[in-house]
Amino acid sequence: MEITSAQIKALRDQTGISVMQCKKALEEAGGDMEKALIILKQKRKEAADKKSDRTLGAGTVGVYTHNTSEVAAMVLLASETDFVSKNEEFVTLAREIAMHVAAQNPKFLSREEVGEEAIAKAKEVFAEDIKDKPAEMQEKIMEGKLSSYFKEQILLEQPFIKNPDVTIGEMVNGAVQKFGENVSVVEFKRLSVK
Repeated sequence: MEITSAQIKALRDQTGISVMQCKKALEEAGGDMEKALIILKQKRKEAADKKSDRTLGAGTVGVYTHNTSEVAAMVLLASETDFVSKNEEFVTLAREIAMHVAAQNPKFLSREEVGEEAIAKAKEVFAEDIKDKPAEMQEKIMEGKLSSYFKEQILLEQPFIKNPDVTIGEMVNGAVQKFGENVSVVEFKRLSVK
């Protein structure tokens, strides 16, 4: 099937990913736009994994203050070079993540930050919920409850408030794919009057 420049442009406009990557995804998908989006999403994670060990030497601080001035958040979004960190789309991404932090109040950046103490306390609470379940299923149910509970508190696993179809982690991985550099949320802070 012949891939048209209009199809490539439409996919690029929708994703912001390079023309060549869009063309390859459309070719692999046989011209099907929905399949091409799925392929690009798969490649997003692969690209992020390949670049994850690169040194982060630049970045930007995204700041968001709610219109009531009662909630504010800051996010340090890092990249490898100033060229990327000064890019307007990169700066916008940092601010969008800061807005998300202000709205959702995550407790942890990633699953690795969740301490044993927090896990133990959650297990205590959930043990009551699963005590009447079959013994062979209790462990699996507990894992599901813990995963669901902490997913709501981990920034990179939270669905983005403006687009729940994508997580913050997927947005960051998309930036890696888009800019061709390692991109990472290094730190975030949220301040609130209440």
